[in-house]
Amino acid sequence: MVAQRISLDEAASLVPSGVMLALGGMTLYRRPVAFVRQLIYQARHRSPIEGLTLLAFTAGFESDLLVGARMVETVRTCYFGFEIFGFAPMFTYYAHQGLLKIVEETEASIAFGLRAQMAGVGFMPSLAWIGTDLPKLRPDVKTVIDPYTGEELTAFPAIEPDIAVLHALRADRDGNVLIGKNKGIDEELALTAKTVIVTTEEIVPELKEADIAAPFVDYLVHTPLGAKPTSCHPLYPVDGSGLLEYVSRVSDPPSFERYLERWLRRCSNEL
Repeated sequence: MVAQRISLDEAASLVPSGVMLALGGMTLYRRPVAFVRQLIYQARHRSPIEGLTLLAFTAGFESDLLVGARMVETVRTCYFGFEIFGFAPMFTYYAHQGLLKIVEETEASIAFGLRAQMAGVGFMPSLAWIGTDLPKLRPDVKTVIDPYTGEELTAFPAIEPDIAVLHALRADRDGNVLIGKNKGIDEELALTAKTVIVTTEEIVPELKEADIAAPFVDYLVHTPLGAKPTSCHPLYPVDGSGLLEYVSRVSDPPSFERYLERWLRRCSNEL
């Protein structure tokens, strides 16, 4: 099986309202920013996109843009912020306003939920969350009794993203993908999502090694500098000034709209 080569515009058009959209990368590293930019542009100028469930192991700049653009209804992540650069302003704003549904997640709940989906079962048992108050925040997470030991275990329900978008260092023409050493949960997302879109810095004739095999990639998009202003080590570092500009200028919907208009225009000029 060979991944289909498409444009960024075509890739963004694959995302309808109401789906679970999973974004790869970690915090400020290897995030699919160019894809998110195109998705917001299409939602603003073509057909509205709303009611998304955003799934990310950790969420940062790209996710805050989607929240600020009012395209996200539900957030599922372990962390939402900009690390040393501060809070995610639009997530913070809408969460405090009670205008976002936040599904409490930890590393364990996301990892075991994806493992359950990979195994083709409805849940994955774990000792995580036992003895904590987290189950009170997640009535959908049940417990089961280990039939061999009689021990109570948490039964994390399977997670199946509708669409996963990952950003890669390079890919070959077939769709084999190299994402680098800081993988996050990208490999798991590629194995569990119904549709997998990979944006990549470079497309080469053939890869000698790959983290994700072509049969698990549906669409491939050549997207140089597609993670900026987040980093794509070792190709380019975090654009700290760009992130500081965002967190210093944005605090509420009017300031976000002013920033977004300038950012979209500037990005268009750079393409």
